[in-house]
Amino acid sequence: MEWLRISTSTELVRVATDEIVYVRADGNYSDLMLTNGKSRKMAFQLHFFDEVFQQLQNNMFIRVGRSLIVNKRYIYVINLPEQQLILSGGDVKDPIVFYGQSKAENSQKITLAREGLKQLKELLENEKGVDNG
Repeated sequence: MEWLRISTSTELVRVATDEIVYVRADGNYSDLMLTNGKSRKMAFQLHFFDEVFQQLQNNMFIRVGRSLIVNKRYIYVINLPEQQLILSGGDVKDPIVFYGQSKAENSQKITLAREGLKQLKELLENEKGVDNG
């Protein structure tokens, strides 16, 4: 298990990468959502997390559009016609649903582009090996 350490001038946050379900952009901040349902607002933009995740030995994180990075191990459903992404499994208690622009008012306040979902689906379909988590 790898640990993510994020240090600022006033605090250190240390979290197991397996416990991160997604990171969502919120202006100049980012919200880190954990499997226990708790969220942590971080004073970093999304590209910071993108760069940090790239340095992990076992990077399970994938960027979906401009506002969202998800942990691949929690991707349950990618539905292109509905422009829907559902994260579930493992220690995630309740499924987390993201929608495209047409239904965004009913979702996690983030819009997913159809093209981003399509690329995510193709990437996962083309990965070699067997899913192990």
